[in-house]
Amino acid sequence: MAFPANEVEHAMRQVAPQGYEAYEVLLQALDRGHVWMLLWQGQPGSPDAQYGNMEVHGSHYAPAFTSEEQLRESRWDRGWEVHAVKEIGATLYPDRWGIWLDPHMQGGGIGIPFLDLRRIVTGLDRTLPGPLRVGEPTVQDPAFWSMVAAELAGSGVVRAAHRAYVEPSVGAPRVVLGIRTADADPATTDRVHAAVARASAAMPGGPLSWVPLDDPYDPVAGWLRDHTRSFV
Repeated sequence: MAFPANEVEHAMRQVAPQGYEAYEVLLQALDRGHVWMLLWQGQPGSPDAQYGNMEVHGSHYAPAFTSEEQLRESRWDRGWEVHAVKEIGATLYPDRWGIWLDPHMQGGGIGIPFLDLRRIVTGLDRTLPGPLRVGEPTVQDPAFWSMVAAELAGSGVVRAAHRAYVEPSVGAPRVVLGIRTADADPATTDRVHAAVARASAAMPGGPLSWVPLDDPYDPVAGWLRDHTRSFV
C-alpha cells in the first residue's frame, strides 16, 4: 500500500511550515491513531525495553512510524511496539519527550513536541494550539474585573488569580485566567469552572477560560507566574 496509508499519513501530506491549521488536523488524526514505536534495545513488552531517541534543536523525541509499511521501508532491524498515540503520549510528555514521525522519509518527517503530545493526552479542545502569543489583557474595565474577582473569591476555593490575553495559532484570541486553588479535589475544580463560567457570560468582546496556575507544563501558566501578580 502506497503512502498515504491511513488518516495520519493523509494529514501529514498537508503539513507545511507555518501551516498551523493543517498541523492541527494532523494532531486530530493522531488523537485517533496509532504509531509504531522503535525499540533501541530490549524486546517488546520487556521491562528493559527502551525507545529510540532523537535530539532536535535541544528537544528530545522518540522516533515513530505511522504505518507498518513505513516501518518496513525504513529497514529498521530491531524491535518495535504499536501504541495508541494517547497511550504513548501519556508515557512520554511528562519527561518532556515528543515523537518524531517517519524520520526516514524524504524531508526528515514531522516532529510532534511534548506540549502537543500533552494536548492530545489531556484533550485538544481543552488547551489552546501553539505557538501562543501571550500578553496583558486588552479588557480595561474595572467594573468587569471587580465582578470577576468577586466571583472567584466567592467560590471559597481560589487562593490567587492572574490574567493574560492569549492569541493561539488557530482560533480566536481570549483572556485566560491562571488560578491557584486550595486543593486539587474535583469538587474544587467544579466550583472554579462555575465561577469562571459566570464571569465569562459577562465578558466583553470574547471568551474567558482558565488554567491551573501551578501547572508545570502549561505555557500560559508559566508566563503568568513569571510576569503577573494576582488580582484576587
